[in-house]
Amino acid sequence: MPRRFFSAAPLLAALFVGIALAAPAGATEPAPRTITISGEGEAYGTPDIAWIDTGVVTEGKTAAEAMAANTAAMQTVFKTLEEAGIEKRDMQTSQFSVYPVYEQVRPEDRPHTPKIGGYRVQNQLAVRVRDIDALGGILDKVVSQGSNQLSGIRFSIDKPEPLLDEARKKAVEDALRKAKLYAGAAGVALGQIMSISESGVSYPQPVYMKAAMAMERDAGAPVAAGEQTLSANVTLVIKID
Repeated sequence: MPRRFFSAAPLLAALFVGIALAAPAGATEPAPRTITISGEGEAYGTPDIAWIDTGVVTEGKTAAEAMAANTAAMQTVFKTLEEAGIEKRDMQTSQFSVYPVYEQVRPEDRPHTPKIGGYRVQNQLAVRVRDIDALGGILDKVVSQGSNQLSGIRFSIDKPEPLLDEARKKAVEDALRKAKLYAGAAGVALGQIMSISESGVSYPQPVYMKAAMAMERDAGAPVAAGEQTLSANVTLVIKID
């Protein structure tokens, strides 16, 4: 039988045509042009919680003597705080130490080793005051009833989230404002927002210069809670046309 020969040229031509027609559909689209901009927002609030660091330091000839004196004084402090409305959950021991107190060595007695002249006991207490209005009176009471150490007062906001949300909204508004400014200067139009990311939030920090609220009571030490600032930072990626 005579052999039949088939030409591959038509098949190859059809294959090339198919590839040429399919190529545009699979082609990579150019990446959209975007602008990346950051914004910051702040919110302000009045502190509604205070932390005080108070305690008792006592000394004695022996460690046991110093400890007994400290225990008696601290029991009075605890009782005073409870009578002032401070709950047990708002009192926490932050430091407790017992250490020797050495006698001073006269220059002519050196280099002899200093002798222990007694012992000192320190009991430090962190107290959360939920009623800011009562703070001045509480300070007076604990000092008059045995506390001989008051090392600091810190103010904070119990529930900062609503203020943080306000700061976040202002941060987005700030970023959009700057994006419109840049787009207008560059002669481009803003499109849709491609992404929003939070780059950080700042919890309450005292700002006494802006609005120091002096809380002078009928009785008690005058204290100033001040004003606290909460801030948020966001980054927006926006498409430009």
